[in-house]
Amino acid sequence: MRNELPALVWKAVTENTWTDFESLFEARGGPKSCWCMVWRATAEEAKHQDGESRKTFMRRRIFGGMPVGLLGYVNGVPVAWCSIAPKDSYRNLTGKQETDISGVWSLVCYYIKREHRSRGLFKQLTMAAIAFAKENGAVALEAYPVDPDSPSYRFMGLVPAFKEMGFKEVGMAGSRRHIMVRGLG
Repeated sequence: MRNELPALVWKAVTENTWTDFESLFEARGGPKSCWCMVWRATAEEAKHQDGESRKTFMRRRIFGGMPVGLLGYVNGVPVAWCSIAPKDSYRNLTGKQETDISGVWSLVCYYIKREHRSRGLFKQLTMAAIAFAKENGAVALEAYPVDPDSPSYRFMGLVPAFKEMGFKEVGMAGSRRHIMVRGLG
């Protein structure tokens, strides 16, 4: 039964889905220490690295109407998350000086509850993120995955999976993260 692909329903994280987002992140094994703020934090926010502060910063963004990502639900229960938002809502993801990033969205982070991993949800999450970005006016989507043998940043996905979904490598961000792009035009 574990290998069966669950039927997922996708919802944007908004003020209306905040409690679902909160329950997913605070569940056992959830990313409650980070709240997906590592790449979003301003210089001032980065001074506060505790989970409660990061939760507050994320909540402010969500209740302010900023797109931050998608939740995946199985039978009405949130079981998956991906961080998908306009690139300019993150701090510099590539480590390079960038000039025009209008219309570019970034796919940065994934979390899937342990009991739902290895069931094809990563691809479903990514395809839902592509559709979400396109519906919201994105013309291109960037991702920052790592090689399968990377000891870190695995929460950003793996290069072969993105290649399989039509992303093209355009460079490196640091020594591990690949910069991969998929046009949405």
